[in-house]
Amino acid sequence: MKKLLFCWSGGKDSALALHEIQENNNYQVVSLLTTITEDYDRISMHGVRRLLVEQQAQSLDMLLHKVFIPRSCSNEEYGAKMSQALNKFKQDGIETVAFGDIFLEEVRKYREDNLAKLSIKGVFPIWGRNSAELVQSFVALGFKAVVSCIDTKVLDKKFLGRQLDKDFIAELPPDIDPSGENGEFHSFVYDGPIFKERIGYKRGESVLRDSFYFCDLIPTGH
Repeated sequence: MKKLLFCWSGGKDSALALHEIQENNNYQVVSLLTTITEDYDRISMHGVRRLLVEQQAQSLDMLLHKVFIPRSCSNEEYGAKMSQALNKFKQDGIETVAFGDIFLEEVRKYREDNLAKLSIKGVFPIWGRNSAELVQSFVALGFKAVVSCIDTKVLDKKFLGRQLDKDFIAELPPDIDPSGENGEFHSFVYDGPIFKERIGYKRGESVLRDSFYFCDLIPTGH
C-alpha cells in the first residue's frame, strides 16, 4: 500500500477527502500536514486554534506535521516552507500528497506545479464532484462541523458560528457555492465517522479581520 501525506485544513472538504481515501483503502496516510499562521497560532484562513487541530489529529489517531508561516506570507515564502516540509517526507519514501480541493483549476495547477518540482504526485479524492451533493453527503455521513469563518463580502454575519447542517445549506444565497469552495466560508469538523471521539469546543467572540469574520472556537477538552 502506497504511503501518503494528507494536507489537512480541519474543515469539511479535508474530512470528506480523508474519508474517501479511507473507504477506498488505496493509501496508508502516514501524517497530516497543516499550515499555522504563527502570529495567531491558528490554522491559516480557517482561523481555528492550533490546539483544536492537534485534538483532531489525536482523534484521528494520526501524526500532525505543522508548517508555521507569517501573517503576511508571500507565495514564494509559502512555497519554500512547503517544499522544505515535503522534502522531509520524500526522504522518508512518501511521494504522494492528497488535497481536499473540488473544482478550482488554478489552485490545483499551483499545487501540481510545485509538487512536480519535487517529483511528488498530487491526489485529489473529491475533485470534480458536485458541490451541493458533496456538502449534503457530508451531513448524511454524520459529520458535524461549525462555520469558523465567513467572507463578509458575500455572506451575512448570521452564518458565522452556525452548525453546518441542512438548515445552513438551505439558507445560503443562491449565488454562493454550497461547499464554500470559492472561500465564502470555512468550517471546523469536530465529529464524524473518521474520528474516534468528538472534539469539544465552545463559541468565543467574533473577530473581523479585513473582510473576514472569524468565530473563536475555544477547546473544552470533551
